[in-house]
Amino acid sequence: MKIITFLSDFGTKDGYAAQMKGVALSITDARLIDITHEVTPQNIREGAFILRSVAPHFPTGTVHVAVVDPDVGTERRGILITTSRHILIGPDNGLLMPAAHFLGNFIVYEISNEKYMLDSISSTFHGRDIFTPVASHITNGVPFKEIGNRIDDFVDLDFGQGEIRENAATGKVIHIDRFGNIITNITGETLSKGLAYNKNIMVFIGEKCIEIPFVKSYGFAKKREMLVTIGSSNLLEIGINQGNAAKKLSIKEDDKVEILFA
Repeated sequence: MKIITFLSDFGTKDGYAAQMKGVALSITDARLIDITHEVTPQNIREGAFILRSVAPHFPTGTVHVAVVDPDVGTERRGILITTSRHILIGPDNGLLMPAAHFLGNFIVYEISNEKYMLDSISSTFHGRDIFTPVASHITNGVPFKEIGNRIDDFVDLDFGQGEIRENAATGKVIHIDRFGNIITNITGETLSKGLAYNKNIMVFIGEKCIEIPFVKSYGFAKKREMLVTIGSSNLLEIGINQGNAAKKLSIKEDDKVEILFA
């Protein structure tokens, strides 16, 4: 099965997402699936986190087009990334890289062959005129090397991975979701080495130190109670049952997090 997904900050009011799909349908018979078009405008990190969280759940061979591109029309490059399972296409601004790191064994190509772009290229809509046509031709079997040369000087964005040492895990905040849940780069595998459910643990986050229960899911905490859990992306989350933890704690992305097991 040929699949192309789309992620952007375009929204659905103005028809930009539909234009990309129209271009794809004129080139390929691949199935077209929206991941989201509601990324906060120009928020590359948010788009990167969503792509990294969603992409692994698609079948091997899926092509992902991601467009959060505040520098569209400038000298920033377009890139195609092959990974062990999927193909990622979008701007060279870090947007694709957390997914590439997570999927592993990636190779980055610059998109330069105009043969696989639309004949007329807008300075403001490379998602339609460059990235979508390239993705569509790739699903039709065009070799990666036909798209452009391999590069090593791409813009990187790596959320990293939390570390465990003795009786503590350390990491950082990498995303705050629409509910105000604080998502870190500490993995569930890391936590399982030293934590058991229904146990209070010490959490150092930002400039705060708080004792919080570690629970299986949000429903195991009382309403408005703070909690630590492993979310659907297999990452440690700090939240409030039916509340906004990021707002309450005044937390932002990249704030440090430390969990004490004992």
